[in-house]
Amino acid sequence: MSGLTIEVRETGLLIAVRAHAGARKNSVCGVHDGVLRVHVAVAPEKGKANKAIAETIAKFLGIRRSQIEIASGLTSPQKKFFLMGITVAEIQQRVVTLESQE
Repeated sequence: MSGLTIEVRETGLLIAVRAHAGARKNSVCGVHDGVLRVHVAVAPEKGKANKAIAETIAKFLGIRRSQIEIASGLTSPQKKFFLMGITVAEIQQRVVTLESQE
């Protein structure tokens, strides 16, 4: 079972994300203290990093970009993303796969 903290809401799931903008490449780097660590190459200006983070998470989870939206932390490295159309088990499986590659 993954260490990612997932909050179940009526219409979807909420996950905490620790973002790092200005990295070499876009990637999900693992889970630390229940938070998904995501690195993106773009600078944190005018929402570009938030868009890249959402796209990176969507690709990692195998969902469409339209199924993820930022819930809080627009200007902070600590963010929360709301996910629709995916189950807790599916997220946990992807995180377990990621952790086994580390």
